[in-house]
Amino acid sequence: MKINTKEMSYEQALALPRLRHRTPLKPSRLLAAVVRIACIPTFRKTKFSYTTERMELVGDQPCLILMNHSSFTDMKLAFGIFYPRRMGIVTSVDAMTGILGKLMRFLGCTPTHKYVPDMTLIKDISYMLKENRTSVLMYPEAGYSFDGCATAMPEHLGILMKRLGVPVVTVITQGAFHRDPLYNMLQIRDVKVSAHVKCIATAEETKEKSVEELDALLAEAFSFDNFAWQRDNKISIDVPFRADGLHRILYKCPHCGSENQMEGKGIHLTCHSCGKQWTMDEYGQLAANEGKTEHSHIPDWYRWQRECVRKEIEDGTYLIDTDVDIIMQVNLDCVCKIGKGHLVHNENGFRLTGADGKLDYSQSPAFTHTLYSDYYWYEMGDVIGIGDNEFSYFCLPEKNVSVTKARLATEELYKLKRRSRRKTRKSEQL
Repeated sequence: MKINTKEMSYEQALALPRLRHRTPLKPSRLLAAVVRIACIPTFRKTKFSYTTERMELVGDQPCLILMNHSSFTDMKLAFGIFYPRRMGIVTSVDAMTGILGKLMRFLGCTPTHKYVPDMTLIKDISYMLKENRTSVLMYPEAGYSFDGCATAMPEHLGILMKRLGVPVVTVITQGAFHRDPLYNMLQIRDVKVSAHVKCIATAEETKEKSVEELDALLAEAFSFDNFAWQRDNKISIDVPFRADGLHRILYKCPHCGSENQMEGKGIHLTCHSCGKQWTMDEYGQLAANEGKTEHSHIPDWYRWQRECVRKEIEDGTYLIDTDVDIIMQVNLDCVCKIGKGHLVHNENGFRLTGADGKLDYSQSPAFTHTLYSDYYWYEMGDVIGIGDNEFSYFCLPEKNVSVTKARLATEELYKLKRRSRRKTRKSEQL
C-alpha cells in the first residue's frame, strides 16, 4: 500500500490548509456492503471463523469494539464478524490520506493522530455512539504488534468506558499476525485465521465497575502472545522467507551485544558482527546453530532488548542521533516530502530540526506512552513518527537505526517520567 506524496518546501507545507475537524458521518450501508463483498476472498483464503462469548448481552445496542492490531487484514476481519452492524471506525490521519480517505469517511472512518492526546476524538466517539447510533471500532494499541504481543496501550481506558456507558466488546485474533507480520516485508503466508469476540462489560457493568476493574478486564483480554500460540498449537509456517526482516524486531545480538548488525534472511537470523546464527523453525522458535540459544522465544528476546534500553536510560547513555528524510502531514490531501533533517532522541525526548533551521520541533518524554514507529512505511522505509494535533512528522532514518529501539525507549522514558511525577506528588503531600 502506498500513500499520496508531494515534494515541497517546509514553507509550502506550512501554507497548506490545516486539517479541519468534521463531524463523523453515519456509515453508508451500500459502501459497507461493497467492502464486505470485497473481503470474501480473504475470508476464504484464511478459512476465517470466530467464536463469541456473552454477545447476547449486547444485542443490537451500539457498542465500543476494541480489537487487537496485527496487520492490514484486521479491518477485513471486523467486517466479517460484525456486518451488517454499522460501525464508525477510528483511523489514523495518514491512513485517510488522498482519495481513499474520502471514501473511508463515507464508510464511517474518523481520523486521529496516533498516540497524541485528543479530546476531540472522545467527543467524536460519543457522537458516533449516541447521535449516529452506530457502534465504534477502535484499535486501542493503534500500531501493529511488533513481537506478536500487545503493543503498549494508553493508561486508564476504563475512564473512557465509564464515560461512554455502552457495552464494551473485545476482538482478539489468532493467525492474523502470522499471516502478515509487519517485519516480514508484506509477504503473505497461508495461515488459518480465527477470532474470539467477547462482551467484557455491559452498559450496566461499565457503570457499576471501577476504572481499575475495567482496566483489568481489558488487560486480561490483551494478554496474548501470538508466537506462544503458534508454538503450543503446532501451527506450521514452513515458508522459506519466514525470517526475512526479523532483524527489525531483534536488532541486538544477545551473544556479542552489537546493535543493528543483525540480518533476518530466509529461515536464518545472523549477527554480522560476531557471526552467530540462529534458525527459525516452522513453529516460530529460534535455535542457535552453534552454542547456547539465548532466547528461543521471540517475545523473550524482545523483552531482553527492552531491559537493555531501560538500563541505558538509567545510565544516561541512551541516544539516537541520525540524519533523516522528513515527510510532513498537514491535512488529508497528501503527505509532504520536505527534505532532509536531523533527529535526536535522548532522556529529554525527541528533537527534530530541518529546513535550514526553520523547523525545530521538540517532544517531551511525558507527551505520549509509546511511539508511532513502523517497518517499510507505505513501502518507503522504516519510520519514526512524532508530532502533535497540528502536524505529523514522519522521519525515515538515513543510516542503520532501529525504530524498534526508539519505540522501546519512548515507552521506558514515559514510565520513568510517570514514576518521577508520582514520587514528586507524594513528597508534596507529606
